[in-house]
Amino acid sequence: MENVTAAQVKDALERVIASFQTVLYEDDEQFLENMKTKNLEGDDIRRYQHWEWTQGVGLYGLLKIMQINGNDEYREFLYKWFKENIAEGLPSKNINTTTPLLTLVELNNYYNDTQFEELCIKWAEWLMNCLPRTKERGFQHVTSANGDRQGVRLNENEMWIDTLFMTVLFLNKMGQKYNRQDWINESIHQVLMHIKYLCDNKTGLFYHGWTFNEMNNFGGIFWCRGNSWFTLGILDYVDMFKGTLNSGVKEIIIDAYKAQTAALKKLQSKSGLWHTVLTDSSSYEEVSGSAAITAGILKGIRMGILDDSYIDVADKAINAILKNIDSDGTVLNVSGGTGMGYDAEHYKNILIAPMAYGQSLTILALVEALQNDKKSI
Repeated sequence: MENVTAAQVKDALERVIASFQTVLYEDDEQFLENMKTKNLEGDDIRRYQHWEWTQGVGLYGLLKIMQINGNDEYREFLYKWFKENIAEGLPSKNINTTTPLLTLVELNNYYNDTQFEELCIKWAEWLMNCLPRTKERGFQHVTSANGDRQGVRLNENEMWIDTLFMTVLFLNKMGQKYNRQDWINESIHQVLMHIKYLCDNKTGLFYHGWTFNEMNNFGGIFWCRGNSWFTLGILDYVDMFKGTLNSGVKEIIIDAYKAQTAALKKLQSKSGLWHTVLTDSSSYEEVSGSAAITAGILKGIRMGILDDSYIDVADKAINAILKNIDSDGTVLNVSGGTGMGYDAEHYKNILIAPMAYGQSLTILALVEALQNDKKSI
């Protein structure tokens, strides 16, 4: 196994962050043009500049770096980004557009900005009272409508694994901050609902979704990036409780995490990445999901939840991720936006192209690598 130095990881992280920051602003064309030259076939690149989950995940990575290093530059960057986007007008409320608020609620601890606070509270109340629900009151995975910034796609009676990171983390964070037990309880309900219906008891892996209309997991596919949302976010979720999470609930959550990571350990490819269909070695290896999985595994090692046998898994993955970062900071071999699929071919045929969330998830993996004192770097 090749050894990776902290300096190499820091250099790659700086390049990825620079590319990510560029794509967030309409008046800077460099990253957009770069994306066009790397096979984003006819897509409207500018839609990735909006207030969406694609940006929200990367903003969360910048927040983590800011908190670790006390970086005022990133704090000012985040403040400016939120102020400009709010002034420009926000898109429809849905699962995915909630994601940036996970960063905003923590960022506002530094500013105590009334506008920020009111937005977060209003959005949390909307999640509790207005977001469509499935049977058993699961959060319905409502998303932005294609081509309509103010529209939504309802995905009626469907739960997707993405929801846990995109929305439930924010609701729990708000509950903890404002001592709203109803918000905290709802977040627990959603986590347990998603484990109940999306986790496969035989493998420990997560399905992409569940539909109450058909009472099945759609195509029954174990999608890489879908699984990574649980690996990446669930320990952050537990951390938010600062030891107050009910021990029985915590045990269920941690057991699900450990079962999933054990399965992922066995499925890691020789390169260090994971296949886009985790259980299908003929599907391509995908970097964004692999990066999120790596971040989640590294946090598990750091927290003492995963044993030292996972260090080699994480090392191999970091090596592979670094090999997929271009000289300009573009993260390569990222699958395009992926709707719900009914068979493996749906996921295997998703185009590969640089995407903002490729930058975002890679940021989180590299930040966690630098934090982890058991890593060889």
